[in-house]
Amino acid sequence: MTRALFGDRPEVHEPWRKLFSTEPFRFREGLSPSGRAALSYERLRLINDALDSPEDFVTDVERLTALHEWVGPVDAGLGTVASIHYNLFLGSLVDHAAGPERDLREFTELRRTGTFLCTESGHGNSAAQLETTATYDPAARAFTLHTPSAAARKFMPNTSPTGGPKSTVVAARLIVDGKDRGVFLFLAELSDASGRPVPGVGIRRLPQTATASVDHCVTSFDRVRLPHTALLQSAHGQLTPEGVFTSSVGSPRKRFLHSIGRVTAGKLCMSAYSLGVTRHALAVAVRHAHTRRTSGVSAGGSVPLFAHRSHHTPLLDAIATTYAATFLHRAAVRRWAMSSESESERENGERFAAVAKGWITWRARAVMTECRERCGAQGLFLANGIAGQLAANEGTITAEGDNLVIWVKAAGEMLLGHFTPKASRETSPEARDLGDPEFLQDLLSDIERVWHGRARTRLRGGPAGNPLNRWNAAVTPALELVDAYAHRQAAQALLDAADEATHPEAQRQLRLLQRLFALRRIAAHSGDLLADGYLTSAQVRQLPDAAEDAVAELAPHALTLTKGFAVADEILLDHPISRPDGFDGFDRFDGEAGHDGRDDHESHEGHAGVGGFEGIGVRDRAGDLLTR
Repeated sequence: MTRALFGDRPEVHEPWRKLFSTEPFRFREGLSPSGRAALSYERLRLINDALDSPEDFVTDVERLTALHEWVGPVDAGLGTVASIHYNLFLGSLVDHAAGPERDLREFTELRRTGTFLCTESGHGNSAAQLETTATYDPAARAFTLHTPSAAARKFMPNTSPTGGPKSTVVAARLIVDGKDRGVFLFLAELSDASGRPVPGVGIRRLPQTATASVDHCVTSFDRVRLPHTALLQSAHGQLTPEGVFTSSVGSPRKRFLHSIGRVTAGKLCMSAYSLGVTRHALAVAVRHAHTRRTSGVSAGGSVPLFAHRSHHTPLLDAIATTYAATFLHRAAVRRWAMSSESESERENGERFAAVAKGWITWRARAVMTECRERCGAQGLFLANGIAGQLAANEGTITAEGDNLVIWVKAAGEMLLGHFTPKASRETSPEARDLGDPEFLQDLLSDIERVWHGRARTRLRGGPAGNPLNRWNAAVTPALELVDAYAHRQAAQALLDAADEATHPEAQRQLRLLQRLFALRRIAAHSGDLLADGYLTSAQVRQLPDAAEDAVAELAPHALTLTKGFAVADEILLDHPISRPDGFDGFDRFDGEAGHDGRDDHESHEGHAGVGGFEGIGVRDRAGDLLTR
């Protein structure tokens, strides 16, 4: 199972698994938010020491995202500052190599930490409205970097003195001869060797967030002078020292998208981070469910929590989703790595990464919430590796493009010609079986087709002369289309992994996971599938039992499935909840933790987990209602 999840390149994942299981990365109780932020920068140097060539590292998206998969469980803030330094900052410098030769050693040796300043306080995701300017003076061969208004202050990266001297790559409008050439990136120093802001740079700390402990700030520039070499150049835009601008890209919008191309890799990094903390939370929750005992159905007896169907069903649903999410991410990384051959391939790779990022990070929230609840009160302790990571995952949902915004963009593109639903099959549903994985995949395609048709109908039927109203009429089913697409792709990636698995038992368990994952999705849309003739009434009635059968088959293998996540014992056993000495595991922290026994009962009896961790609504029961 581990080989299926992580492949046959041990150099990609194993170095990070080993590094983060060492003593310097153990959880430290009682640190203040500022103390945790400072510790993250100390640990960043250990990551840098482990890299043979940071420049080569940032160009290998598989290795880069692998770092993010393993860092989250030990230090969420470290994941943030590492992602910014390596992907957004250093990656942007490496990608823009057409200008004057640049010495990167102070960044690759981490004498200076890199940040990335794009988003502005007043514009959020409206990057096209950025106000910060970089005006070029050919006589002085220098730019003037300026923040023209409060709304143009850069928001909210880690630009404080914490962690030592810092530099940044900042997005600003290039002004040449009074003409706006579009948004480009510029390299600028933020602080001197002592960590104090350089003249003209204003840095103000932001309030503490509920997510990872990072030194978030707003940053402004008051006519800061930058040399000609500060402009990050490539074919999308080049400027001679004399002030002659050339570009192979005619559209300012496309120039901007090229400049911030690292944001797509960032989406894959954020998804990877969510996957790592999700798998870790499941490893903790499933281990706890097997070791913690509670009352059974007979007086005086006790059984492991996991023995109760109400406890293990949502965990198995979560395992199925997490395996599917991992394989979806693998597919997204491969597609992005191979997307440089043509513009259309690159656009498809960007859209797939955006869809995957939204789906994976949202699913991570749901899975970790379930894991936290299944661990009862112990799930609330930061030292147990779930609650803090759950809060930090909120950052991934917003970072590198707010999930809803990037999904709205993907939805519009899919409606306007970048997606064609799979043709309806000719075989009648009576001839198909719910145990057939290909039939399940066909049903997931049918769900796509349903929402695609609804969205197109509403778009065409919207009021003429008002594009916003027309889009508002179509956007809800269009977003359902994106969700349906993500589910089908995830299920297919899981099925493909099963076909490629080298061990027969691994193949069997992966196919069971695909069955459970697909059945949950199909049940939620059984009304549409029945109404349109893709399912029979008998099959709709069989759906609950088919899912229950899959749960029953998977339950004995839950520990195997989570051991496949390869969470290092050094990390897992560092959590008091996971230690064999039980509550004595809390003794290494200040104070003693009491326990009144109630969380056992609440963890088992207080969960209405009949339909899996996603919850049950009217739509989930539409098929049942129609059959009656």
